[in-house]
Amino acid sequence: MHRVHPTEAIAPPLAPSWREASFLQTLGSAFGTELPPRALAQPVWVARSDTLAKELGLPDWLRGPEALDVLSGNAVAPGTRPFASVYSGHQFGVWAGQLGDGRALLLGEVDTPAGPMEIQLKGSGLTPYSRMGDGRAVLRSSIREFLCSEAMYALGIPTTRALAVVASPQPVRRETIETAAVVTRVAPSFLRFGHFEHFTHTAQDLSALRRLLQAATVRYFPGLDGPVALLEEVTRRTARLMAQWQLVGFCHGVMNTDNMSLLGLTIDYGPFGFLDAFDPMHVCNHSDEQGRYAFARQPAVALWNLHALAQALLPLLDAPPQEASAQLLAALEPYQAEFAASMVAGLRAKLGLLAERDDDSALADDLLRLMAEDRADFTITWRRLSDLAAARDCFMSREKFDAWAMRYRERLAFEHSDDAERAARMHRVNPKFVLRNHLAQTAIERAQQGDFTETQRLLAVLEHPFDEQPEHEADAGFPPSWAGALEVSCSS
Repeated sequence: MHRVHPTEAIAPPLAPSWREASFLQTLGSAFGTELPPRALAQPVWVARSDTLAKELGLPDWLRGPEALDVLSGNAVAPGTRPFASVYSGHQFGVWAGQLGDGRALLLGEVDTPAGPMEIQLKGSGLTPYSRMGDGRAVLRSSIREFLCSEAMYALGIPTTRALAVVASPQPVRRETIETAAVVTRVAPSFLRFGHFEHFTHTAQDLSALRRLLQAATVRYFPGLDGPVALLEEVTRRTARLMAQWQLVGFCHGVMNTDNMSLLGLTIDYGPFGFLDAFDPMHVCNHSDEQGRYAFARQPAVALWNLHALAQALLPLLDAPPQEASAQLLAALEPYQAEFAASMVAGLRAKLGLLAERDDDSALADDLLRLMAEDRADFTITWRRLSDLAAARDCFMSREKFDAWAMRYRERLAFEHSDDAERAARMHRVNPKFVLRNHLAQTAIERAQQGDFTETQRLLAVLEHPFDEQPEHEADAGFPPSWAGALEVSCSS
């Protein structure tokens, strides 16, 4: 084992089965740079996802001594060649040019019962793509990403996963001096729209772009043929993902094209947030001064990003420019219908409806309008809707809610809905627990004092978001008054 600093070598049982090279490494040196991680001083475990470790077939390894070395960046596992990939992208609607894994490092791919998975460190030090950054992550943002990755997975939303967080007393400068941490991320692929943009616009390397398209299609979209088919599939996946975000009140905060997953996964948890009081134009990213990534704008932004991906794929079409553009635009056409269908199906489920009626969208939209007018708590209102008397308390305009509730009861009577069965259905899709900012902040503050138990406890709660968990009732309550003053930014 190549070590960045000397530690005792102990081979634990059931170590990861690392592949010789990761996906992008097999495509050539144009796709990134091989380099070891930077050493992290005095690493300690903050939290680990035993659930994910079991799914990967690595529960024993994660508890062994080698895991801390490898996942802190203080050792390189035998046979692996850590790799930082290069990509480009649009940030806040403006072309930013070359970007890349500035503080992320792909350790490699491992074979798991669920298929090959990429294991990536975030915060493991400088890479050739760090630009003006230090390549490090801080404890605050690492805990947030760890918890939210696993929370989103438990909600049934496609996402990258998080295996562990490691902390260090090593200082890192952000707005203030903070301490370093490394989060281990897991996904079938971390491919982004920006990988394609890079080879079209920045590197202008058509042969590399072709290799990327062909290899990505064979590996991740078997059965598809060509850039148009790929774009249509990515369009549909992205549309469904956006609907799932909107249905749980999730704000990503920084939907740049380099933060968009080719596989339709939620990727790059930075200044995210779950809605408290429902405000469709809520902006969770303090750095987003223009509100480009406001909650209600997320679906439109995703479509804008898909247009950017289409532009990146344009050189690969063997057709005159006007005809090629028309083919790619046609591949984007399913977006609106896919998003709308996913939304109405999701809203029916949240309302506990079984049958389909044309006026269901209006019923759901009118409820959302009332929630916005009264700034009703998004998660609590939907959860309480299984009991209309309890939901009524979430509104100040009781008469307006009563008028809506009458329509809702009529709609339930139309399909002879049984209240108990309906409540059970609604509780399976309307979560009781989400990672609100104040919950994450409490875990962060305790961790900054050296107490990591709250992070692990909160993970256990978030792994079962639809269960009642009466012993954790406080985690499902209305946010405290100080929660409104919390801000997250791109440094988060």
